[in-house]
Amino acid sequence: MINAFIAGILIGIIIPCIGVVVVLRRLSIMGDALSHVSLAGVAAGLVFGINPILSAVVFAVAASLCIERIRKSIPKYGEISTAVIMSVGIGLAAILSGFVTSANFNSFLFGSLVAISPFEKYLIIVLSIVVLAIFLLLYRALFYITFDEESARLAGIPVQPVTIVFTVLTAVTISISSRVVGALVVSSMMVLPVAVSMQIAKSYRQTVIFSVLFSIFYVVLGLFLSFYFNLKPGGTIVMTGVISLIITLLTKNFKGIVKKGA
Repeated sequence: MINAFIAGILIGIIIPCIGVVVVLRRLSIMGDALSHVSLAGVAAGLVFGINPILSAVVFAVAASLCIERIRKSIPKYGEISTAVIMSVGIGLAAILSGFVTSANFNSFLFGSLVAISPFEKYLIIVLSIVVLAIFLLLYRALFYITFDEESARLAGIPVQPVTIVFTVLTAVTISISSRVVGALVVSSMMVLPVAVSMQIAKSYRQTVIFSVLFSIFYVVLGLFLSFYFNLKPGGTIVMTGVISLIITLLTKNFKGIVKKGA
């Protein structure tokens, strides 16, 4: 449980940092594609006796580079790259899962509280620190690219290298999140905290900060509920976020109605 909280809080910090850029650049579908590829990497790791998180990272990073390569080759139809990689991920995951004899595979679908080993905990800690450090280092560049890619180029920002690095960061974040949150729901966690934050934040920085706070809240509350009610942590965390989004939207609409009535 302690390992789950340590890993969960770290993941709760880095997922929305990546998620803000993903949502604002309308790349949410990329999260789905990389989550399916990471699941294929998990299956490959279990089949060949490799640590599943490591194999998931390798698969997802390779897939992220392929997405950028295909997108560069077909610039007018860049979304095709994401659809192709998603298809590859789904196909590989389906095939490789047939050779998995360990029940451990199910813990990567919707997350697990007790399955995190000490090695995986330290791996998640190290990779989370790396992802967060690079995100903070590229914060200004990502801000420019997110809102106006052309102006970013004119300002001297290396758009293509930064985009590639960010895509790799997205792949790593999704891969290391699969153990606690689950590969099938991690993309939802990239969107939900950001969606709630966008309803109340008044700037890009506030959106990032609120997204991190909401994400940590969802993870901590979701882990508590899943532990005491014997629920899958990934699904519980996501439903906590969904309920929070519904409450936020209803509250915002109610305030709007009150103001109009006044």
